[in-house]
Amino acid sequence: MEFGPFAVAIAFWAFVAIATVAGIIGEYKKRQLTLEPLRAAIEKGQQLDPAVVERLMTPPREDGINPIPLMVGGIVCASVGVGVALLAWFLSKIAPIAFYPVLGGGVVTLCIGAGLVLSARMVERARRRNATGG
Repeated sequence: MEFGPFAVAIAFWAFVAIATVAGIIGEYKKRQLTLEPLRAAIEKGQQLDPAVVERLMTPPREDGINPIPLMVGGIVCASVGVGVALLAWFLSKIAPIAFYPVLGGGVVTLCIGAGLVLSARMVERARRRNATGG
């Protein structure tokens, strides 16, 4: 049986499934390692301080989204979009029919980068507003 053009799609979705399962297993192992000292203390019959038990049982507090990776990703993505648009111009000298499709890819990539930069600015603004209590 030959997969032909579907081989790339199958490989992509297999990668997504493996990455998802690996993330779930990683979170489980991290939580298990966090609770291991508590279990060992209970097995040995040691007296447990309620504050320590509370600290180990509460999930870690999320700080929210860090805007720096969003900003870096947006800058890189926007730069790639500009590069692909330039590629469209150079490619049009050899194959004029390829200009608009490649230019469209560059514009889409540039828009994604601009959206990431805008997201980073909005996250930073929300963080400052929450920090000042306003």
